[in-house]
Amino acid sequence: MEIAVKKKINLMVVKRGDIINVDNNVEIKIIYPESKLYFDDINSNSIVAKLTYNKFTMLFTGDIESKAEERIVNIAQNELKSTILKIAHHGSKTSSTEELLKAVKPQIALIGVGKDNKFGHPNESVIDRLKEKRSKDI
Repeated sequence: MEIAVKKKINLMVVKRGDIINVDNNVEIKIIYPESKLYFDDINSNSIVAKLTYNKFTMLFTGDIESKAEERIVNIAQNELKSTILKIAHHGSKTSSTEELLKAVKPQIALIGVGKDNKFGHPNESVIDRLKEKRSKDI
């Protein structure tokens, strides 16, 4: 925030239900957080947004963890289905729950992670859940 203010970067505060129209064909819908933050940790209050371009959709999940995923599935289950899912929190063991994967039903899952990172991301249990989900959908 300090850097953004120093560099005079425009900031936008968003909450569930806000829609950003990028152009006539592209919109970004804010799925989470709600106007009230439910968790004390910053990761679980990460922005979750769904990009829609015609029939293509992508769900961006920031660094949310399982407790935020549970909340999101409860409040937005019917809005989550997406072509591509950006796996939360670099594929840590505290993300990508079975319930979220069932709601999103992604055709493709992307995990942003550095090679040989010190955290061991992505966690093998996340990879296993993704493989299991894929084998059920084929």
